[in-house]
Parts: sequence; structure tokens; C-alpha cells
Amino acid sequence: MNKIWYPLMMLFFICSMQVAHAQLSISGQLRTRSEFRDGQGAPSVKDTVPAFFTSQRTRLNVGYTGYRFKLFTAIQDVRVWGQDGSSINRITTAPNNGLMLHEAWGELSLVDTGRVVKDFTLKVGRQELVYDDVRLLGNLDWLQQGRRHDAALLKFSHNSWTAHLGAAYNQNAERKSNTIYNGVPTGYPASTNGMASMYKAMQFLYLAKKMQHTTGSFLVFKDDFSKFHFAPTDVNQITPIYEQRVWSRYTLGGNLVGTAFQKLGFAVSAYYQGGKYREGTSLNEYLLSASFSHPAGKKFNVGAGVDMTSGNNGSDASKKYQRFDPLYGTPHKFWGYMDYFYVADGFGANGLSNYYLRTKYKANSNITLSLDAHQFVLPSAVFAADGSKLTKNLGTELDLLFNCMVTKIITIESGYAAMFSTATLTSPKVKNIPQADTFSSWAYVMINIKPEFTFK
Repeated sequence: MNKIWYPLMMLFFICSMQVAHAQLSISGQLRTRSEFRDGQGAPSVKDTVPAFFTSQRTRLNVGYTGYRFKLFTAIQDVRVWGQDGSSINRITTAPNNGLMLHEAWGELSLVDTGRVVKDFTLKVGRQELVYDDVRLLGNLDWLQQGRRHDAALLKFSHNSWTAHLGAAYNQNAERKSNTIYNGVPTGYPASTNGMASMYKAMQFLYLAKKMQHTTGSFLVFKDDFSKFHFAPTDVNQITPIYEQRVWSRYTLGGNLVGTAFQKLGFAVSAYYQGGKYREGTSLNEYLLSASFSHPAGKKFNVGAGVDMTSGNNGSDASKKYQRFDPLYGTPHKFWGYMDYFYVADGFGANGLSNYYLRTKYKANSNITLSLDAHQFVLPSAVFAADGSKLTKNLGTELDLLFNCMVTKIITIESGYAAMFSTATLTSPKVKNIPQADTFSSWAYVMINIKPEFTFK
């Protein structure tokens, strides 16, 4: 009898040890944002009535950690108040269907973590890609629906080094033959980078090294877009015919962040883009960025910086495209809260110089005020319809932000932004808005509730 019970008791003991080290975490988020828009994204046409609405994000996150593995799922619903009928329980139109799977990934350790190296794991599934200052790769958390990728990620870290190797391969549906991908996901035509086309495949390598006062990183990112052509009878080029082959775009560069002279914070970035654009034109683009910040007392912090991105400079875009594309990052963080540049509303094939000042005042441990000023300038001049040369100045934006942490779970945030635009900004070569207002404003109030629970 003991011969039977002994192995069963050993098995029970081993399983109990495994469960003891397991951890279940449940968290949620309810975030409402009421917005007043009078020229957000682009100047409004004169006499246009401003918009006001409330959007809501609701998320339920479930994570489970066990021996050498992690599982995580984030289910979210995003919608505008009033877009649904008040007496129905099902959304009948696809554009109004905001319920989706934001994240669903598993991560497994390829070694006994900590014995050989600190971390060597494989992460597969739908996931956010968040790197450095989220300029090129970020979760775009400001957008209610956020940003995610269906990808596989090989992660390595040890001592002060970090290395990530990622890849993705997209398809419209399960197939029995060919790998043609039209880049237009079902139900929503926009892509994750505002180019109106999703990548067919992507691969990237990220390296980072932590030093005493600085952290340096290097990124090589390649995204592939399906080649296409038009039928000879399609003279207006309306319906593209997609092919098996791809056009590939390459982005590479680095980021250096740290402190100097004990209190002076700095950040420097430089990136180059080459290869082919999604329409087959050659690329020759760059981004340069530098900023610093310094405390002015215990509660006040000031900073300044400049971002410079290349543009077409009046050249023939069919031969070489020179406007830098910030990939899959978070433009809202860098180019003004009004979202005039590198978001949904285009501004031609122009580059951009962004000179800015930033101030932050921490009234106490719970309340923070910040005021930013941006001066937007074209790197090269553009011309009006009559051939006259326009000023390079696009306008000045002021961003005021108030943040109050009511508790560790509840945060209230509000902001106000104003844009003083020039005739260049609304000219045909930039925003192309005839009869536009020269003053635009935007305001919001956001309530964020994020409870978390952990069970061991």
C-alpha cells in the first residue's frame, strides 16, 4: 500500500510547490474623456460649430504567472457616449463595435531564469511594443483604443544589457494557397501608422545598454508592404491589385538619455529611413532630436528641445520620398497636444522643425501643473497658389495640463491647448484648408480609475 501512496504524495507535494509560486492578477480601467474641439488636428473652416463629446475606454486585464511562464489578456471596449441605442444589447454596425481583444500573449522562459542569465524569454501573441521614449514604438495610450501588434518577441537581458528581436507576419484570413495581403484589416481601413495600409511583415532588433548616468539604445526596424499594380483599364487607379512580393522600408538609429552635471537631464535621438515606401517610391529620410531639463527649485522643472524631421523640399515625390514617418509611436507626446502633425490629419509631404519649451510645477505629491510652448516651422519654404513664397512659420501652440492623483487608483486630468496658425499652415501644400480660422482651441477632462488585485 505504501508503494502506491508514496509516489502520489510526492506528486501532490510537487504540484503544491508549483501552485504556491503561481500568481493571479486582475486589474481594470475605466477612463472617460470629455473633449471640446474647435480646430483639433487641423484648423476649422470659419463659422464651423465646435464639437463636444465623451469617449470611454473600459478594460479588464487578467494575468497569470507560473513557473517559467506568464499569460496575459486585456479585453477592452471603446465607444462614444450615445452611439448605441439605449434599449439594445447588441451592436449591429461594424464601425460602432468597440469591443475587442487588445492584448493576449504568453511568455515562456527559455532558461531557468536567474541561474544563467537574468532573462531569456519568448513572448508570442497580441502585445504592445513599448521602447525608449515611445517616439517610434509605443502603445499610443492617449488614443482610447491604443496600439498593439500581433507578433513574436525574443527577449534577452543580463546585467546592463538588453536585446529584443521581434517579428510579425500578417494575413487577412486563413488560406489554402498564396500569401497575398491587401493591408486593409477587416472592419477598419486605417493602419497603425496612419499610412492607410498595414504592414504585411515586420522585423526589428533592439539593443540597450545601461551605464552609470546614461542609457543608450539602438534600433533597426524593417516593415514590408505588399506590392500592387493597377489594371490597364483602371485609368483612375482606384482598385489596386496586390502581389506576393513586398516593398521594404528600413529605419535605424539610436537614442541616448541620461544626466550630466548631476541635475541636467538630456536626451538625444537620431534616425534614418531608407528602402521603399508603401507605394514603391524610394526613401531618404531622417529625424534628429535633442532636449534637456533642469530643476529650478524643489517643485519647478524647466526644459527645452528641438525635433527636426526631413521633408520633400519641393522635389518630385514619385522619385524619392523624404518625409520621415515616426513609425508606430506616440506623436501626441512630442508634436503638441493639438495633434496637428504625424497623427490622423496630414500636412503634406513636408518635414517639420519643432522648437519647444516645457515647464512643470509639482504643487504637492498629488497635484502637477505643466505648460508647454511649441513653435512649428517648415524646414523649407512652400508657395501659394499664385506662386508667391510663404513664410516657413506654421504657428505657435500652447499646452496647459493639470493632473490630480486623488488616490492610487483614481486620477483626474484636464488640459487646454491653443494654436495660433499662419496662412502657411492652411495653404494647399500643407493642410489645404481654404477660409480657415487662425485660432484653434481644444480642452478635455479625463477621469481614470484603475483598480488592481493580486492573488497568490
